[in-house]
Amino acid sequence: MELPLRAPNSHNKKSQKSPYRIEAKNLCYKLVSKVEEFRRVCCCDTNKENSRYILKDVNCEARPSQITAIAGPSGAGKTTLLEVLAGATPTSEILGEVLVNDKPMDTRSFRRISGYVTQDDALFPLLTVEETLLYSAQLRLAGGTMEVVCRVRRLMKELGLDHVACSRIREGPNQGISGGERRRVSIGVELVHDPAVVLLDEPTSGLDSASALHVVSLLKSMVINQGKTIILTIHQPGFRILELIDQVVLLSNGYVVHYGPLEHLEERLRFVGHCIPRCVNVLEYGIDVIETLPVHTSETLAVLNKNGSEGYKVKSSNVVIVEEKPFFYPNTSIEEVCILGQRFCSNIFRTKQLFAARIIQATVAGLVLGTIFMNVGTDDGKIALQTRLEGLPIFLQERRILMKESSRGAYRVSSYVIANTLVFVPFLLLVALLYAIPVYWLVGLRKDIDGFLYFSLVVWMVVLMSNSFVACFSALVPNFIMGTSVIAGLMGSFFLFSGYFITKKNIPSYWIFMHYLSLFKYPFECFMINEYGGQKGRKRCLERDGKQCILDGAGFLKQQGLKESEKWINLVVMLGPANSTTLLFSIAYELLEKIQLFISGFDVVRVLCKVQSITKRFVKLTVDSNPDHAFQNVACFPHEIKTTMRRNRDNGENEKQL
Repeated sequence: MELPLRAPNSHNKKSQKSPYRIEAKNLCYKLVSKVEEFRRVCCCDTNKENSRYILKDVNCEARPSQITAIAGPSGAGKTTLLEVLAGATPTSEILGEVLVNDKPMDTRSFRRISGYVTQDDALFPLLTVEETLLYSAQLRLAGGTMEVVCRVRRLMKELGLDHVACSRIREGPNQGISGGERRRVSIGVELVHDPAVVLLDEPTSGLDSASALHVVSLLKSMVINQGKTIILTIHQPGFRILELIDQVVLLSNGYVVHYGPLEHLEERLRFVGHCIPRCVNVLEYGIDVIETLPVHTSETLAVLNKNGSEGYKVKSSNVVIVEEKPFFYPNTSIEEVCILGQRFCSNIFRTKQLFAARIIQATVAGLVLGTIFMNVGTDDGKIALQTRLEGLPIFLQERRILMKESSRGAYRVSSYVIANTLVFVPFLLLVALLYAIPVYWLVGLRKDIDGFLYFSLVVWMVVLMSNSFVACFSALVPNFIMGTSVIAGLMGSFFLFSGYFITKKNIPSYWIFMHYLSLFKYPFECFMINEYGGQKGRKRCLERDGKQCILDGAGFLKQQGLKESEKWINLVVMLGPANSTTLLFSIAYELLEKIQLFISGFDVVRVLCKVQSITKRFVKLTVDSNPDHAFQNVACFPHEIKTTMRRNRDNGENEKQL
C-alpha cells in the first residue's frame, strides 16, 4: 500500500528544523585487519600494500528535501560509505573529509541531530510496538507525558503501525509482527525525536515489493512535508521506488561511477559501450553492467563522473549555515533511571523462561548440595559458588541497543548502569535466598539465625559480584563464545587461588597477587569465619584423639590464617568488585568513543616506528664510535638491534685486520 504524498505547498507546515547538507570530499577509507595492524606495530611494517581501500576518492553530497540512494553491487562499499556519513566509523583510517553545511563534521554532535537505522533491527523482542516507541520517546523528548503519548500515536499512524500497537516484537515461529512492520518500528525509533538527517542501511532488505514501496513512500512523504535529508543504501529497487529517489550515488570497486539523477546514468554507460534496452530498470541494469567492469574502467568512469558532476553540486552560498548549539540530555539522571528501570522490569517479568530457570536452578542446586552433604557440618569447603553465565547473552543483546541509544544522546550510560543494578538487586536477593535456605539447614551448619542471615548475605554478595562481572565483560567481548571462554577461564583461576585447593601459605610468592584478586577468596573466608568463629564456633571440636579434642574452631581458623575480626572486613571488600565491575562497565562505554577519537588524532604506528628508527640510528652511531664499549650494555635491546651491533662490530674488526 503506497502512502499518499502531499505537495510541498500543502497546508501542513514543514518542520521548523534547520536543513542540513552532507558532503563527502575526496573521501578514502582504508581497511586494516587485526593481523596487519599487529605487524605494523611489532615489525614496523608500513607497506601500504597491506591495506585495502574500501572507498577511493569519493565525492558526493546529500541535500535537504531529497532522498539520496547509495547503490552498487555487493562489496562496492555502500554500507561503509553510509557508516562514514553517519559518523559511525572511527576516523583513524579515513582520508578526506565529511562536511555538514560546509563545516567539518563533529561526529558526536552530528549523532545527536541525526537518526541511523542499521540493517539489523536492534529491538527488545518482548516489548510491544507502542512500548518500544514510547520508551524511546520518553528518553529522547523533553515534555509532558501526554505530549509524548500523542507524538507516539501520531508516529504510529504515519508509519501504518497503529493496528499492531499492542503486538510484541518477537522473532521466530511465534513472531508478533511481520518483517516489514518490524522494519518500520526500527525507523520509528530513530524518527521519534524528529531528526533533521536520517540514514538507513538497506531499509527494503528482506521485504516484499509492497512493503518496500510502503517504506520508501513513507520516507518520501517526510522529505516533502518536513524537509529532511535522507540517505539510504539500496540493492535492487523497483520501478516505482526509483521514481521516489531524487539522486543516486553508484559505487563500483570503491569508486563513484555515477552521482546525480538517473537520467545521466545512461550517458555514462554508453561511454563504456553499453546501451540500456527499453523497458528495463535503469539502475538495476547499470549495477549488473558495473559488476562486470574491470577496475581500470571503474577508475575511468569515476574520473568522468567527477568532471561531469561539478555543475550538479549546490553552491555554498545557497546553504544555510546552522550554528552548533551545546548538547543537553532531554531528561535528568533520575528521570532516565526511572524510565530505564521501568523498561528493565518489563523485559525481566516477560522473560518467564529465564526468570523461572534461574529460580529453579538456584532451588535445585541448593537442594542437591544440601542432600549430598546432609548433616556434614564440619566439612569446611562444600559450598558451591556459581557464575551467572546465563545472563551473558542478554547483556550482549542489550549492548547493541545500549551503544546505539547512548551514542545518539538518548541517555547517559551511568543511568543505564544504575537502573540495571537497582532492578536486578531484588531479583538476585531472591535467587540467593532460594539457594542458601536448603544448603544452610540441610548441611547442618550453625543452627542459629545470626549465622544463617550472615551466610545468606554472603551468598547474595557472591551472586551480585558474578552478575556485575559478567555485565562488565559483556562490554569488552565481541560475542557469546568469546565471553563464555574468557569468563569461565577467569572464574576457574579465581577459584583455584581462593584458598580452598591450596592455602595462602603454600601459594608461590609470584602467584600471591591472584589470591587477593580472586573473587572467591573473600566469600570463602567469610563462610569459614561464620562457621568456626564466635562463642559456639570456637569451642566446636573438629578432630579428636580419643576423648581429647585436638582441633577446635579457633585452632582451625588459626591454621587457615584467618581472624574473626576479618568477618565484616571481607564483606565490605566484596562490595568493591560488586560495584567496581559495574563502574568499569560504565567507563568502558563512556571512554570507548573518546579513546577512538584520541587515537584517530594521530597515527600511533607511525610514531612508534619513528621512535624505533631514531633508536636504531642512535645505536648505530654509538657502535660505530666505540663498538667494544657499546656492545657490553645491550642486554635489554631488541634482537634486531643486537644483530645489527654484532654485524657492525665484526665489520669494524675485519677492517682493522685488513
